[in-house]
Amino acid sequence: MIFEELKRDTVYQGRAFGVQVVHLRLPDDRVRDYDLVHHMPSVTIVPLDEKGRLLFVRQFRLGAGEELLELPAGVMEAGEEPLACAEREVREETGYAAGKMELLGDFYLAPGYSDEHMYVYLATGLQPDPLKQDDDEFLELEAIPAGEVLAGRNTLHDSKTLAALLLAQPRLLEARK
Repeated sequence: MIFEELKRDTVYQGRAFGVQVVHLRLPDDRVRDYDLVHHMPSVTIVPLDEKGRLLFVRQFRLGAGEELLELPAGVMEAGEEPLACAEREVREETGYAAGKMELLGDFYLAPGYSDEHMYVYLATGLQPDPLKQDDDEFLELEAIPAGEVLAGRNTLHDSKTLAALLLAQPRLLEARK
């Protein structure tokens, strides 16, 4: 099937994302407009400490209207590579630097309406090395045994966290042996 992009119009540009109207010619030759949230690529980090615990952050999320327990994550800056972003974000959000970062995979967060592409890294060999958090971030760090997380004993409602844990599951199971 062939979809032809005819034009894009930015109708809103905010700090974190923009909204575009994309004019597409469909395979049956009709033209239709689609709304697209344009977002910089991002990363999620699965930090595993030497005690077999995963480091999560608890933070308020406006869209959910409540605090959510999430894996550390962040948006890439212009020109920044995914690995560099993951190294920076894990330090900002957890206060630990990773001795080793392993790319586990990548995915589109919500491809029906957004182009945000997310990379997932497993961070091990954690050592204290904090960076200053963003001034609008109010995070609480929580360390939870990986076995409890994999057994579903914690309630997680964040899609990127759930997807990242699915990608990390084979490595987390190996680490428990």
